[in-house]
Amino acid sequence: MLKMMTFFQGLSGHQPVPDTLDFPRSPQKLRSTSEAESEASMSVASSEDLAPPLEAGTALYREEEKTAKKKKEKKKKSKGLANVFCVFTKGKKKKGQLSSAEPEGAARSRQGLDGPPPTVEELKAALERGQLEAAPPLLALERELAAAAAAGGASEEELVRRQSKVEALYDLLRDQVLGVLRRPLEVAPERLRQALAVVSEQESEDRQAAAAAGPGTSGLAVTRPRRWLQLWRHGVAEAAEERMGQRPAAGPEVPESVFLHLGRTMKEDLEAVVERLKPLFPAEFGVVAAYAESYHQHFAAHLAAMTQFELCERDTYMLLVWVQNLYPNDIINSPKLAGELQGVGLGSLLPPRQIRLLEATFLSNEAANVRELMDRALELEAQHWAEDVPPQRLDGHCHSELAIDIIQIISQAQAKAESITLDLGSQIKQVLLAELSAFLRSYQRAFNEFLERGKQLRNYRANVIANINNCLSFRMSMEQKWQVPQDTLSLLLGPLGELKSHGFDTLLQNLREDLKPLFKRFTHTRWAAPMETVEKIITTVDMRLPEFSELQDCFREELMEAVHLHLVKEYIIQLSKRRLVLKTAEQQQQLAGHILANADTIQHFCTQHGSPATWLQPALPTLAEIIRLQDPSAIKIEVATYATCYPDFSKGHLGAILSIKGNLSNSEVKSIRSILDVSTGAQEPSRSLFSLIKPRAAVSWVQQGWNGRQNWKRKKEKMNSYLAGACGVLCCGHCQH
Repeated sequence: MLKMMTFFQGLSGHQPVPDTLDFPRSPQKLRSTSEAESEASMSVASSEDLAPPLEAGTALYREEEKTAKKKKEKKKKSKGLANVFCVFTKGKKKKGQLSSAEPEGAARSRQGLDGPPPTVEELKAALERGQLEAAPPLLALERELAAAAAAGGASEEELVRRQSKVEALYDLLRDQVLGVLRRPLEVAPERLRQALAVVSEQESEDRQAAAAAGPGTSGLAVTRPRRWLQLWRHGVAEAAEERMGQRPAAGPEVPESVFLHLGRTMKEDLEAVVERLKPLFPAEFGVVAAYAESYHQHFAAHLAAMTQFELCERDTYMLLVWVQNLYPNDIINSPKLAGELQGVGLGSLLPPRQIRLLEATFLSNEAANVRELMDRALELEAQHWAEDVPPQRLDGHCHSELAIDIIQIISQAQAKAESITLDLGSQIKQVLLAELSAFLRSYQRAFNEFLERGKQLRNYRANVIANINNCLSFRMSMEQKWQVPQDTLSLLLGPLGELKSHGFDTLLQNLREDLKPLFKRFTHTRWAAPMETVEKIITTVDMRLPEFSELQDCFREELMEAVHLHLVKEYIIQLSKRRLVLKTAEQQQQLAGHILANADTIQHFCTQHGSPATWLQPALPTLAEIIRLQDPSAIKIEVATYATCYPDFSKGHLGAILSIKGNLSNSEVKSIRSILDVSTGAQEPSRSLFSLIKPRAAVSWVQQGWNGRQNWKRKKEKMNSYLAGACGVLCCGHCQH
């Protein structure tokens, strides 16, 4: 940044120039020895004397110009951008009023010019008085000289002497004309038109001379083309450089102020050209294009010089904003300039390769900044967790500012890139999503560490709820504001889903501990009073629900669905652990009735408290139906339908249920289980139920059921044999005794 400050101070360190269209004079040509001798011969005053030596005339003109400038500066100070090309009202004169650049005796001399052809001395005097009416007679004098040379009647020395006088007059005329064009808004419109007409006339003469070009005329130096139009354009370029090189009116010389000065100067000056000069200038001048190209070239050169330095992040951004947005949109395509500059083809301030390098640097800088800011926000949030700082409450919900901070960081970076171009905004979107994905994984890891280490903190559960609520803000921003594609959205939501799931597990841990002994009652009581047990389970859950009231509504529903799932899952687990074999249809129907009643109670309670898990509704009733049915074919149909609803329902789970039906033969059990070998075309389950119940455990329960019955038979036979033998011994002994 220090290098850049030195650079701007160096560029704008020169003295401010007046706010005028001040075209510097063109450099004088070197004269030949014969021209110098010819001027020396004119030093004696006579009717044929033309002018003092060219250097003296130029010095005198410049001295007068400096004197006029000093007087002008005493009268008023420079007024900056408001006086672009000097005060626009200057130079306007009433009808019949003489121009400030026209001496008082000009009118009297003009009357003489309208008579017989003026002499060289009269032309010289008229030009010194600023009379541009001397241009046509001077052109006639030049043509007369060319005709004399072509005729061959004059000596070479005479031709050189006469040509030197003509060229000296042209030097005076050129200085007068370019002097008027240097301050086009200071002079009267009529005088400006005169100067423009002279330049047009000279350009026409240049073209005629080029068309008639042939072997050089003996005795005359080649003076065409004079290229006054080119000299005018060169003066425009120098005026643009002076205007753009002025110091900013106020404030530090930093890139922002320098860019603002360059842009405002160019825009206001070009608007003045369009409004005030274009109506007066002939089309061949291309006055708008000439000024626009000159200002554009200086602006581009200034920016190209900047890129040679090591740019800080702010400078890189400002360069891109001006090159890609402000310059093309607010200047080139501004309402007053768009139509005029459309065909000029100014192009970009920097070459495409340089712009791509700057854009790559910008994207890298923004990614690093976003990463640093998000890491800092997460670090501060984790510090609040560790220090047991309670979360804020907003609308009755636990609230954390972390999600808002992260969303704002991402959104600001996105808006910053879009302020350059929409295309760059699209490019940075992918970069920001990658940074967000990395952040969310870090967020998940930090949250998991807090879940493990912060269990003893007073505000532990409140902070868990606040972080679960954060997931809603992240998800809504991704889906609505950032419009993330579905595949990318799934990747981004993955860590948030894990965070929410772990948070739910933490919040439900106490409830699950309370429910564990209640579910075991089903087995301990051998399902003697299942309805009473279910009612105690429902009461326990109902007492815990207020603990989750500070969750967002959508998450409270998801938590209730998790509770609903837990109740159904634990009920199935206990049902699969059934040790009692029901051999009669009446016993099986009685158990099925209990299961249906319990299922209805669970479903009604969970739905009433917001559970959206309608997919769990057939889980228990269908198992009850399988237990109630006696026809193997009907059981097969029910099992096939069940497997369609729950694709994770396996043979192991089915075997555990069938073990309850003690009146099924082994072949019937095998036949029913085989129905799951038939593909139902079901996809992978989007929700898990039976996959949460380990199939191996279910299979072991089946095996335990069958093996238990066989072992009991063997033990019973051995016991009967043992008792029979014991009785025989006792009986024999008693008889003998």
